[in-house]
Amino acid sequence: MSVVGFDIGFQNCYVAVARGGGIETAANEYSDRSTPSCVSLGPRNRSVGAAAKSQVVSNVKNTLQGFKRFHGRAFTDPFVTTEQSKIAYELLQMSNGTTGVRVSYMEEDQCFSVEQVTGMLMTKLKETAETALKKPVMDCVISVPCFYTDAERRSVMDAAQIAGLNCLRLINETTSVALAYGIYKQDLPAPEEKPRNVVFVDLGHSAFQVSVCAFNKGKLKVLATAFDPYLGGRNFDEILVNHFCEEFGKKYKLDVKSKIRAVLRLFQECEKLKKLMSANASDLPMNIECFMNDIDVSGVLNRAQFEEMCSTLLSRVDSPLRSLMEQTKLKREDIYAVEIVGGATRIPAVKERIAKFFGKTLSTTLNADEAVARGCALQCAILSPAFKVREFSITDLVPFPISMRWNSPAEEGLGDCEVFPKNHAAPFSKVLTFYRKEPFDLEAIYNYPKELPYPDPKIGRFTIQKVVPQTDGSSSKVKVKVRVNIHGVFSISSASLVEVQKCEETDDVPMETDQQSQTNVKEEESKMQIDQQEEPAHGDGNHPPGSAESQKNEIDEMETSEMASKEDKNRDQPPQAKKAKVKTKTVDLPIENNLQWQLGQQLLNIFIETEGKMIMQDKLEKERNDAKNALEEYVYESRDKLCGIYEKFVSKDEQNKLSLLLEDTENWLYEEGEDQGKQVYIDKLTELKKLGQPIRDRYQEFEDRPRAFDELGRQVQQYMKIINSYRNKEEQYDHLDPVEMEKVGKQVQEAMEWMNSKMNLQSKQSLTQAPLVKCAEIRTKVKELVNLCNPIVSKPKPKAEPPKEEKEAEQNGPVNGQPSADSEGSTPATTENAQKNAEQHQQTLPEMDIE
Repeated sequence: MSVVGFDIGFQNCYVAVARGGGIETAANEYSDRSTPSCVSLGPRNRSVGAAAKSQVVSNVKNTLQGFKRFHGRAFTDPFVTTEQSKIAYELLQMSNGTTGVRVSYMEEDQCFSVEQVTGMLMTKLKETAETALKKPVMDCVISVPCFYTDAERRSVMDAAQIAGLNCLRLINETTSVALAYGIYKQDLPAPEEKPRNVVFVDLGHSAFQVSVCAFNKGKLKVLATAFDPYLGGRNFDEILVNHFCEEFGKKYKLDVKSKIRAVLRLFQECEKLKKLMSANASDLPMNIECFMNDIDVSGVLNRAQFEEMCSTLLSRVDSPLRSLMEQTKLKREDIYAVEIVGGATRIPAVKERIAKFFGKTLSTTLNADEAVARGCALQCAILSPAFKVREFSITDLVPFPISMRWNSPAEEGLGDCEVFPKNHAAPFSKVLTFYRKEPFDLEAIYNYPKELPYPDPKIGRFTIQKVVPQTDGSSSKVKVKVRVNIHGVFSISSASLVEVQKCEETDDVPMETDQQSQTNVKEEESKMQIDQQEEPAHGDGNHPPGSAESQKNEIDEMETSEMASKEDKNRDQPPQAKKAKVKTKTVDLPIENNLQWQLGQQLLNIFIETEGKMIMQDKLEKERNDAKNALEEYVYESRDKLCGIYEKFVSKDEQNKLSLLLEDTENWLYEEGEDQGKQVYIDKLTELKKLGQPIRDRYQEFEDRPRAFDELGRQVQQYMKIINSYRNKEEQYDHLDPVEMEKVGKQVQEAMEWMNSKMNLQSKQSLTQAPLVKCAEIRTKVKELVNLCNPIVSKPKPKAEPPKEEKEAEQNGPVNGQPSADSEGSTPATTENAQKNAEQHQQTLPEMDIE
């Protein structure tokens, strides 16, 4: 099981993997740990990441960037309308009303949804992770901004599914940073002690997020979050761009904004200048060659001027910080540390603002760029059964209050109830009880639309189906379980109808009520019901209080309050001798979900299929390019070597013929062969190799042949030496069989004669002709010689038998009762030492670490 975390940022992405007992950030094919959030579509394939970033100016209409914030948004969304003027590619409305892009791909105009574009980026990040881990990647954790709504979160989940990823959790970026900070801390307070409060400030390229988290040993709880979704590093870039557009207009009479390519180049240069000003307070130049109309432009700026221009942006830093403190009601002295991450926090003026607000020195213990990805990977490791991680629980929160609305059957109009207030713990479930005779609708919405960074407060409409009245015609009790899941997405996870069945009268005094039967409900649901005791307060504020009978007809009645009222009634009534026994049966009800901007399963399957086809097309294009590059490489390599190391191995006729063919192939490559199929390049390479390979083989044989002959000569000399030693009757070889040794001598003589013959013939052969003897033949000869001779000459010498007298002494044993040198009685010390060693060995065994 893979453990991978993806930080998909507005400008750059980071991939963190669990490997070697720790978390590390994976590098891409350019050995860069950051991958640009950029996708470029071309006539034959698509480029993603750094390759796409290089085409921002050259392939301006088909290179997509800054699409992260279009997730889950309608084409008519005001934010989309504003952004359209800042981007070079074309946006359009998809069939379901969401935002898409129109680009030229495979030489056709094609439309892609934002989910598909992000899916392309995720496919690239998945490949990076697979290369780092050297195994397939499926399971992952993905970060999203803490202010993302349900529609945006579901959209990211769909993108992960398109890329073939199983997202175990969508984690808020600030929560991910907090996890990366806290899990390694060994000095956190004990669970029963006062928690340590740490503020995390994340100013990225497009958004500003802050959160305060309470840490105890093995536990993290997010207390509150605040944000400015429209304040980020790119806003500082825009101020610089506007400044230089105005300056170049006056200085060079250039209308920069009339040409999108010039604007994109200026953005790139302004971003570099911004980074330089963060490290240097002196005047810094900016020079761009051939900026517009072949005019070179230049400008100068320093940090003080930059901060003065950005004063409005800098003043917006305090507002989320103030909101955070108001929500938590914490004082500045209650804050243990302020940790900053995000690329834009490197701007000195931003750091000064934050430090001044909290009155503390800022902490930079985390990697500002990679902290989110590392936190995601840690969360994935915690969720993975394959990794053992220190126990660490994470309690996140609901960033926006969520309410349920319904049509009230008792009175005309709508009923509503806030089920999850702002900063409520998540993931979390609650059970609501309704009384109905027929199917009914529930609508989930975000409260306070003005505080929502999203134009539509609707989450979705849920229809509870197959609701029927009780057998006596009364309303049925319907239990609806609402949940904010691990991804921060709201849903109605289940609905059930409680059927009341009356049995025959019995003598049992206690009457089993409908409420008493609920004790079998699972533990989590019971907790949710208890939590709902606070909920009627919200309903009481919206509806006039009624009798128990009228409350039963309406659905703002909570299970716990109903239970309490009936128990009180039962207490007041005198005990009866016989009661009708009531049994309850729970029936699961189907739920029809109609979620805001949710992709249909059929459309999602089409997107997954399209992504698969695009991956295959990318693979085919890569193979085609590899074949083309192999042909091009062979042309240049052969042409260089023909006038170099191959010169004395090629005849004039061959050289002329091959040189002409190489030149023709080179010309063809840059003309007709610029865009051919894979097989065409393979055929061209095969045609070249028919002429070029024999020359290459002759050169290679000439280089390798002396070493092969040396090896054969060495073996011949070795066996000749053994034969001479045998003939001189040396003791080492006097046990060898004469017939076999004669066979060895004959074989060695033949090998020596063959070698001399071949060497003489080859020395007379021209280097431009095929060799008379090849290295493979020489190696075969060496192998034959060794296989035949080695078993004969390496036979071991048989052991000599002991004299007859020694044999008899061994059989008879010690003489006259005296112990012999080899008997047990002669070595008592040895026996004692052996016993001691055995005892010591037994004593040390329990202390050894046995795995």
